[in-house]
Amino acid sequence: MSVYATLCFLAAAAMLITFINSKLGKWQTTIAITAGSLLFSLLIVVAGKNGFTQLQDTAITQLAKLDFEHFLLNGLLGFLLFAGGLGIKLESLKDQKWEITALALGATLFSTFFIGFALYFICQLIGIPFDLIYCLLFGSLISPTDPIAVLAIVKKLDAPQRISTQIEGESLFNDGFGLVIFVTLFSIAFSGQPVSIESVSMMFLHEAIGGIVYGFALGLIFHYLISATNDHAMELLLTIGVPTAGYVFGQMIGVSGPLAMVVAGIMIGNWTRKNGFSKESKAQLDHFWELVDEFLNGILFLLIGLSMLEFSFHGEDWIIMLITIPLVLLARYLSVRLCYVGFNQFRSYNPYSVKILTWGGLRGGLALAMAMAIPAGVWVLPEKQIDVREIILVITYGVVLFSILIQGSSIVPLINKAKEWQNTHQR
Repeated sequence: MSVYATLCFLAAAAMLITFINSKLGKWQTTIAITAGSLLFSLLIVVAGKNGFTQLQDTAITQLAKLDFEHFLLNGLLGFLLFAGGLGIKLESLKDQKWEITALALGATLFSTFFIGFALYFICQLIGIPFDLIYCLLFGSLISPTDPIAVLAIVKKLDAPQRISTQIEGESLFNDGFGLVIFVTLFSIAFSGQPVSIESVSMMFLHEAIGGIVYGFALGLIFHYLISATNDHAMELLLTIGVPTAGYVFGQMIGVSGPLAMVVAGIMIGNWTRKNGFSKESKAQLDHFWELVDEFLNGILFLLIGLSMLEFSFHGEDWIIMLITIPLVLLARYLSVRLCYVGFNQFRSYNPYSVKILTWGGLRGGLALAMAMAIPAGVWVLPEKQIDVREIILVITYGVVLFSILIQGSSIVPLINKAKEWQNTHQR
């Protein structure tokens, strides 16, 4: 079966789960799709254990052809981040610019090293020789909150404005910084090349700052193109050019495509929306991109659930997974709490802010894609055929599933309490 045929069947499965959930369930769509695909994966594994190995082998072969890592990083990501940027209100972003900067930079850095060092010492205590550099590498890929998961689940729950802006803005902007940390630690761990402060600084300038500048230029070009036509169909078609050719060209010149998509999306969603679109396009812009977002998110979260079929599981993996889930939550809480120690010196906040930012700091497909980039064959327990890639993939998958299924489905009461407090104190 071709990759195109596989995508068609995946899209149909995602739509079927969404339809069934709309009739029978009350879950968020992305949570329902992830849970449904995970259940389907478990049924395939059970069938394989009972002699139906052909079904399991076929599923694994088709998923390998699709290549989740490249499909997300080089395909879906541009569309999903651009759609997320379109929905960001610039006035709210300006109001929370220092908070978002501190969370995206400071909280990510603190969490990376806290998780890395804590995981290393725990592994030494339980007798698993997992080197510090690999523990830090895991910390770097799991610390940034995932904008796709956050926007797909938390944004739709209508949290108080400041909290919503902080969690959305942080997730959209921490990719550039998190990626630099990940690439630096990846180089130390696997390339054998010396890494200096100068090289890391240049990488950050090229990737992150370059991505922001390129995104601004891209937004400017498409603003003038959209403003130059009154054909509302052409105006909407032009917006597709940003996450397609615009994203690919950003990758070709080595800047951060994700950051470029966010910046271009914010520009078009605010400046062009106000001054460049015709009346028909203004009315249709959000509906059009909401449909694209829902469709691609359905495929992505279905793939997250099905990815389990590609992993190997050993007892040691389960032990480390059970350790890392609360560890990642603790690191998230401490990093947010430390930021709020500074924030509270300048303005007052909703008392549920730290709890919502902690529990709503979701991880998703991006962390999983980075984990899949780790090379196989670097052994941790060679006698059991357990390598670094397997451990990091399994524990990342555990954190991602817990994040989507448990955190995503149980954050509603916290947000409702925050809204009640805000309504009471605004009277």
